[in-house]
Amino acid sequence: MSSDSTKPEDYLNKINEVRTLLGALPEKSSEFCSDAAITRYLAARNGHVKKATKMLKETLKWRTQYKPEEIRWEEIAREAETGKIYRANYTDKYGRTVLVMKPSSQNTKSYKGQIRFLVYCMENAILNLSDNQEQMVWLIDFHGFNMSHISLKVSRETAHVLQEHYPERLGMAILYNPPKIFEPFYKMVKPFLEPKTCNKVKFVYSDDNLSKKLLEDLFDMEQLEVAFGGKNSDASFSFEKYAEKMRGDDLKFFGNTTVVSSASAHLSNSDSEASDFENTNLEDKEDEKIKNGTLQSPLDTTRTSKPEA
Repeated sequence: MSSDSTKPEDYLNKINEVRTLLGALPEKSSEFCSDAAITRYLAARNGHVKKATKMLKETLKWRTQYKPEEIRWEEIAREAETGKIYRANYTDKYGRTVLVMKPSSQNTKSYKGQIRFLVYCMENAILNLSDNQEQMVWLIDFHGFNMSHISLKVSRETAHVLQEHYPERLGMAILYNPPKIFEPFYKMVKPFLEPKTCNKVKFVYSDDNLSKKLLEDLFDMEQLEVAFGGKNSDASFSFEKYAEKMRGDDLKFFGNTTVVSSASAHLSNSDSEASDFENTNLEDKEDEKIKNGTLQSPLDTTRTSKPEA
């Protein structure tokens, strides 16, 4: 938990201090530095002005180089074909955007492609937040999951991108019915998560009454899809319908659907998979050790029947 007791509305002086330390910025960077954005970076660094400024500067540098706002649906559509990540057509009771994730629907080996797709999904989810909401919820469905569906390298980079460049955007991550074979993998990833992020990760089991109550408190069960114990049987993923929805969002938010970012010029699906090849050996060895239970985290070597929520 954060040790900073400052409330967001009391950050005004600190926001001004951050702006002073940032100095003059290009127009695009200035647009990203709203009071709400700076407040999130301050919260992520427990109200420490210099640390928050350094973190924000790193994000501005990353956004300039990676150009997440230039990623368009057509660039990442292949990654989206199986519905491994999609924005739900409902929110939680707090009005937070919901991203549904299904690891068993993994359909590519491209490390760069998967991260780029995640970034597109994050940007889209943020653009669809209501005016008074800064955070989203992740619903992760482990139905049909096995260790071949997940990568330590992608998980590490996911944690890095989320924590360093989208601070305080995650309200809660619900891991729904994770199998026991997921435990050693989570133990490997956990040291890369900040304590505040770990506290937002909830393990939910369909046969556990406390888990059911968590979902009922968070969602309208009539809207929540059946896969997560809800009653909405019409929320299943359709690639064609979702593609139409995302093209509509690109048009709505950016005015066109044809922009291809300069950073992605060399990242066609086939090229990105080829460029990842040189990094797969170490990753595969690490993942294989996890599957065999022979690789342990130096920071967390205990085993439990269920990971801590």
